[in-house]
Amino acid sequence: MDFQTERGLLTILQAQESDAPAYRELRLEALRNHPEAFSSDYALNQAEPPSYWSNRLQALGQESMLYFVIHNNQFIGMCGISRGYSPKTRHSATIWGVYIQSEWRGLQIAEALIAECAQWAKTQEVKLLKLGVVATNAAAIRCYLRCGFTVYGVEPQAIYCNGQQYDELLMARFL
Repeated sequence: MDFQTERGLLTILQAQESDAPAYRELRLEALRNHPEAFSSDYALNQAEPPSYWSNRLQALGQESMLYFVIHNNQFIGMCGISRGYSPKTRHSATIWGVYIQSEWRGLQIAEALIAECAQWAKTQEVKLLKLGVVATNAAAIRCYLRCGFTVYGVEPQAIYCNGQQYDELLMARFL
């Protein structure tokens, strides 16, 4: 899907195994620049071999999807979604790994990625989207509220990073 922004035409693409090197770089950038926003650790992820990144993309399968935003062949953002595997949880899916490079923020790119994830979820007959966001990330919280999510709970001290505890807001949206 293509969409226009004030900075040019952007494309949202489904992840392919061949995207593994770009995925690695974008994910490591997210973990390095915003360690408090993700439960994954930069050092552990950086140490993973190239096969780890290819395997992650191969493992997406029928129950999950990862989308990238690209501008002039550069990966500038991403967002994943994973559906419940159990018959009892297949009605819901979790948004994960949302990241937009800082120079591209404020252009509603995350909103476009989440809309793409929601569309995928509808094709999978998902009825509920969920996500967690660190309580100090006001910009992301505003984005998710614009996308129709509401807060339904708080996970206290969900992330411990650089000597500080961070609560996570739990948010949901019905499709």
